[in-house]
Amino acid sequence: MQNVTRTIQVSSETQTRQLAATLARLARHGDVILLNGDLGAGKTLFARAFIQALSTDKNIDVPSPTFTLLQNYDVNGTVIWHFDLYRLSDPDEIYEIGWEDALAGGISLIEWPERLDYHIDEINSDKLLTINIKLDSQNPDNREIDLYCGPIPSDKTEHKQSEPAWHERLKSL
Repeated sequence: MQNVTRTIQVSSETQTRQLAATLARLARHGDVILLNGDLGAGKTLFARAFIQALSTDKNIDVPSPTFTLLQNYDVNGTVIWHFDLYRLSDPDEIYEIGWEDALAGGISLIEWPERLDYHIDEINSDKLLTINIKLDSQNPDNREIDLYCGPIPSDKTEHKQSEPAWHERLKSL
């Protein structure tokens, strides 16, 4: 089976937050969500809105993990692992910040997932949602957001193809 792709056009940060909140409600324990996009595309905005949507604490502080590489949140009994791998200098450093624990449970949001390199193959592709956020060069409020069930097709990935868990969930969008 090929990766199912859905493209959503948003024209404001509010619409980006709404999409993140919708996907948060569809997320399940064990899901891994990869957030791709250029610097300033809205990956952290998306992750923050995702976490806030799941929390009963509407004042939850969701700082960017740019310098810490990882922030985790216990939200209604589920741990959300928010990785920002921009400053990761070696893919193997991922084990020093909780990678194995994140894959063992909870929900993981991963900014700059390309820094994982070969460790991306450790993710269960059935539970993987890849999100590509692209800014419109003419209007920085506009974004094109591509959703892929599983990994983005690539020469570097060796994922087995199956029926990803996200396939059914995304039909409701």
